[in-house]
Formats: sequence, C-alpha cells, structure tokens
Amino acid sequence: MVLQESVLFRASVAENIAYGHPSATFEQIVAAAQTANAHDFISALPNGYDTIVGERGETLSGGQRQRIAIARAMIRNAPILILDEPLVGLDVESAGTVLQALERLMADKTVVLITHQLSTVQRADRVVVLQDGKIVQQGSVKELAAVDGLYRRFIESEARDALPATS
Repeated sequence: MVLQESVLFRASVAENIAYGHPSATFEQIVAAAQTANAHDFISALPNGYDTIVGERGETLSGGQRQRIAIARAMIRNAPILILDEPLVGLDVESAGTVLQALERLMADKTVVLITHQLSTVQRADRVVVLQDGKIVQQGSVKELAAVDGLYRRFIESEARDALPATS
C-alpha cells in the first residue's frame, strides 16, 4: 500500500524501506530506493541510509516520504497494490518524480488506485466511479468520457478549472 499520508517510523531510512521485507539485504534496499527515485536524496542525507527519520517522517518532504513508501512497496513486490491519493499535496516537480516511480511499481501488478485526480487514471484498464459510497459508473476511460455521467462532468470541471481567467 502507498497511502496519501505515508506511514514512516522513527527509524533509519533503510529500516523504513526494509519494513516491507525485513530480511532484505542492503543491496535490495538500495535497488528499491533507486527504482523509487529515492536513492539520490537518501544519499545526500547526513547519514545516508542510516539517517533516522522523525516520527511519521516529519524530517522529510512529502515527496521524499512518498518515494520511501514506494521503495517499501517495491521491496515487498506484492502482486496487488493499493494506492490511495499518492500524489495529493505534492508540488508539480515532486508529483512528476513520484509518478515515474509509481509507474515502475505498478508494472505487472493489479492496482487499485483511489484518486480524485483524473490525470492519474488515464492508463487504467477499468475505472469505477463512486458517489456517496455507491458505484455510479464503470468502464474504460474512453467509454466513461463518451457518455453523459459523473466521470464526464469531472473531466469537464477539470478542464474549466485549467482555463486561464478572462477579464
């Protein structure tokens, strides 16, 4: 799982990554961090992989916390992955870096992606639209965009919000 608010522990970066696979070797931890676009920033920390992160990862940025959570999921290599709003609260640059790492993580896995950001579901095979806890639409992105419904209204709303204001 990679959650909107990643759970990190007051432990070293390496221990936080290895939480997904406690018997992982240091080489496996580094490989997971590299795949998650985290190795460079980890190496730049005062003690590298031995740097202790604060409770809940408070000493790291949101993007750094997400990339450590992604590295943890990568090292676990589970066939089913749950992503809950993994890009919320990240600046554009961090979101791009995290998205690249997520794409590598999602390869060859069954992924359940919970999001309000339509840009993150464009590669989905199947989209399920919920309203008030009930399924109101389901299908491919293309199918849902072609019919009048909540998904298309989301697309239209997002497009309106992206337009520059006119005076």
